[in-house]
Amino acid sequence: MRFFAPTNVYIEKDCVKSHKQELTSLGTKAFIITGRHSAAANGSLDDVTAVLAEASVPYVIFNEIEENPSTETVARAAKTGIDEQVDFVIGIGGGSPLDAGKAIALLVANPAETEECLYKKKDLAAPLPFAAVPTTCGTGSEVTPNAVLTRHAIGAKGSISYNIYPRLALVDGKYLASASRKLLINTAVDALAHLVESRLHRKSNIYNQMFSEYGIKLWAGVIPYLRGEKEADEIAYEHLMLTSTVAGMAIAQTGTSLPHALSYPITLTYDVPHGRACGLTLAAYMEEYAKNKPEDVNRILSLLGLPGTDEFGALLKDLLGPQSIEAGKLTDIAEKMAANAGKLATYPFEIGRDGLIRILTKSLVVE
Repeated sequence: MRFFAPTNVYIEKDCVKSHKQELTSLGTKAFIITGRHSAAANGSLDDVTAVLAEASVPYVIFNEIEENPSTETVARAAKTGIDEQVDFVIGIGGGSPLDAGKAIALLVANPAETEECLYKKKDLAAPLPFAAVPTTCGTGSEVTPNAVLTRHAIGAKGSISYNIYPRLALVDGKYLASASRKLLINTAVDALAHLVESRLHRKSNIYNQMFSEYGIKLWAGVIPYLRGEKEADEIAYEHLMLTSTVAGMAIAQTGTSLPHALSYPITLTYDVPHGRACGLTLAAYMEEYAKNKPEDVNRILSLLGLPGTDEFGALLKDLLGPQSIEAGKLTDIAEKMAANAGKLATYPFEIGRDGLIRILTKSLVVE
């Protein structure tokens, strides 16, 4: 068994300000990577720029990261970072800016390379130091080495070929206060998918299971807020953010499994938010898994306080709503996944085209 967690993580209110020395000591000129609106709206960008200004650390802001960031955007940002001679990177936002920030840190450190190097194993210089300030409750990217980008040239999403852990993660639930309920649901379901997929993964061991089971129990506590039965408050936001980070710690040890792999073509084809796309197949995945090892699935259901996968599926449908798919596209997704040995290797049991079709058919409205 192996456990590895190199990121220095703080999960507390006002942690950007409280740990400003750790942040500003990462370099002499910062490159802030974020999206167009949310970091400015939730106060995270102001918090980061304030501590940089106080320490007289100059910075450059790149605020053009889109949802499901592309290799083209990452390359464009890296060129800006190279031109500006930055020497550390701060990602602020959800999974998109954090994942993009990792790839940008690698490209800026290797100015002779193009974005093509991201998916080719090469002997590259180490990435610039990277700090993560998450502002959604699903990514876990602040504690994982992964960076998932969209590759328009081949019409696919995939994690880059390099493991890049943040040096520092500053996790503050207050940044969720301006998020819509829909965003909270989609990102929280992404965290749930991380927890479940890590627990039911081929690489699962006692270490990731501790994180997964603790996180699933935490997630059960946020169900009333996600359903709108309770109004979210400061304590709920802290709870949601902790759950997300714990889920990231789980997948840092194992990676994700089939629900995430199946989510990528759904996201690209139908512009479905990432967390929602992962959650759509989660109950059917657990039902398929239970045919081989029901005790693992029953453990998850027990931690969630649910009697069975039917009730779990009903909860997810209530939160996420239905998603349609053309029959031909469903079959195409299943056949391509069945031919991908790497993706199938994350699942502890044999599964082929027919099993994948069962998962997709039970999860989506087939037209």
